[in-house]
Amino acid sequence: MPKLLVIDDDRTVHRLVEKTFEDTGVITISCGVAEDGLNLIRTESPDALLLDIMLREANGLELATQIRHLDPKLPIIFITAMNDSDTAIQAMSRGAYDYLLKPLNKQEVQDLVERAFDTRRLMQSPVHMQEATSTNEQGDLLVGRSQGMLDVYKKIGRVAPQDVAVLILGESGTGKELIARAIYHHSSRRNECFMAINCAALSDTLLESELFGHEKGAFTGADRRHIGKFEQCNGGTIFLDEIGDMSPSTQSKVLRLLQEQKFERVGGTETIETDVRIISATNRDLEQMIEDGEFRLDLYHRLNTFQINLPPLRERGGDIQLLLEHFLSRFNKSLKKHISGISDEAVQMLLSYPWPGNIRELQAILRKAMLMAVGPVLVPEFFPSELHGNGESVSRPAETKPVANAGEDFQQFLSELEAAGSTEMYSEALEWMERQLITRVLTATEGNQSKAAEKLGITRGSLRNKIRSLNISIDHVISSDD
Repeated sequence: MPKLLVIDDDRTVHRLVEKTFEDTGVITISCGVAEDGLNLIRTESPDALLLDIMLREANGLELATQIRHLDPKLPIIFITAMNDSDTAIQAMSRGAYDYLLKPLNKQEVQDLVERAFDTRRLMQSPVHMQEATSTNEQGDLLVGRSQGMLDVYKKIGRVAPQDVAVLILGESGTGKELIARAIYHHSSRRNECFMAINCAALSDTLLESELFGHEKGAFTGADRRHIGKFEQCNGGTIFLDEIGDMSPSTQSKVLRLLQEQKFERVGGTETIETDVRIISATNRDLEQMIEDGEFRLDLYHRLNTFQINLPPLRERGGDIQLLLEHFLSRFNKSLKKHISGISDEAVQMLLSYPWPGNIRELQAILRKAMLMAVGPVLVPEFFPSELHGNGESVSRPAETKPVANAGEDFQQFLSELEAAGSTEMYSEALEWMERQLITRVLTATEGNQSKAAEKLGITRGSLRNKIRSLNISIDHVISSDD
């Protein structure tokens, strides 16, 4: 369970934080004295820290410097009653993850701390390049012995120590973020910050704000200054996933940052200097996008100092069996199962499947099969029926055509997930709703993707990715494989 340390001499802050994370699985530890806080960092190894800037006997900003020496990867969130630019600038210069203004808002505290936990996890969990049979190491494994993956390991080893931009290319679900983290953990910046951001998941305005920050009043809803990832991650590494979905305006700003390591916050005039290493990734054909005028050639050359191509799972041969062994061991622990193996018939069925969703799809199918299993061995009948046929994509148990009783359908879908013992209800429910929404909007716009993207408030590239990943087809009638 993640640990949250609070160093604040105000007991009402302690109570508010404890109440915020009650019954969430987060362990909260509180103290009001700086020296006690330093001792707790040494003994408890917290995953995030809420630190008051104005402690009675110490200055929080100066204390942060000592904390950085003790644990340079600990995300520090400052608490301050002073809403002024100098405080924010000083906080970020001392390596703060972000800051919160008093009086504290419970939802803001929870959202920010959970993001800090995610950042801590990415920085703390090392990525090892070894075979699936070696499971004693802590962290994540890059599993595979195929020639394609051996080439990937070699490239990681060559480029990780070099302080250059890296572009990772590969289909959805091939593990591009894992490769980015492997580069980070084997680099000279491994003791500094690592942050990941999905460019396809945010609208243009929100993406610019997340990357570069914004000033108070920069746009509707900007009620205070926000520090962006490039400022937060000064000295560290940023992973930009789905770089092909970045708008031309944001592309220009990222290009300038790569050229000069300088930028301005949205709505601001102050030029800020930073020092970040950028690792980017995409599943799109950037060269074709350049020809179509959708991606800047100069930015492509800046991002593509060193390129790593991840092979799709269908081209990795025997790696599928290694991955099955690896995930079987992992899911036995997380699901509290005792599956000892997979039958020969089921293995042959899995090897003949083309895996359009790659490793992410393999994980999902194996997890569901283990939940359905009634014995120690996985046999073909525990796997989705689609795997028994001609290798078409696995269909999901939800109707995707917009219908009047969508609420009833959603309730039925949730009931099916519960009956199947799903441990991924949140992501599966979100996917169901996303498919319904996109299908409905595409139907309303008669398949016009530009109009649909505008209605949805996302980029056209992001919409294309969602159409592909959700198996939505656009003919004269909008439909889906499901």
